[in-house]
Amino acid sequence: MEDLAKITDEQIVSRFNATEDPAVFAEIYRRYHAQLYSAAYKRCSSTDAAEEIVQDLFIKLWKNRSNIKITSSLSGYLFTTIRNMVLNHIQKEAVRKKIQWLSGFEKADYDNSTEESVLVKDLNHHIDSKLSTLPDKCRSVFELSRKHHKSNKQIASELGISEKTVENHITRAIRFLRVSLQFLLIPLLYIFFHKLR
Repeated sequence: MEDLAKITDEQIVSRFNATEDPAVFAEIYRRYHAQLYSAAYKRCSSTDAAEEIVQDLFIKLWKNRSNIKITSSLSGYLFTTIRNMVLNHIQKEAVRKKIQWLSGFEKADYDNSTEESVLVKDLNHHIDSKLSTLPDKCRSVFELSRKHHKSNKQIASELGISEKTVENHITRAIRFLRVSLQFLLIPLLYIFFHKLR
């Protein structure tokens, strides 16, 4: 049996593009897992997130192996992919934290006559209004995830869909809200700094 550890990255890419040999995939994993994890961790500063992102990369690489054709260097392809996945993760986390922050304000014990209370209610009303324009299934999945704190597996079981479909719905909703929340930055900063006074 050929020792794949002794062949070059260029030969590995050629084998990967031409075959669906699990041994070739395993060799790519052996060579690059640690490096990709390190690159992901430097950007997101979370061991759990970094490991999850790297595992997702390799899962997608294997599942889509018949459609992926690496035309650049192997390292260039993998590090470009991991960078994009980390950036996507960071963007999702930013939106999630914004939503959690607003939810926290919603639960706060405000005097109904205060300006903050009125502004927070307006912001939450806007978010709910935007969510109502999403397709029913997408909105239901997002609310079960973010408002009822259910896992993707629980949502999939409850709605009779796959976990991948759940993930796709959440991603779609987050992208939609990311655009909608952009103009809320000024009022959010107002609330934040006003409460520091």
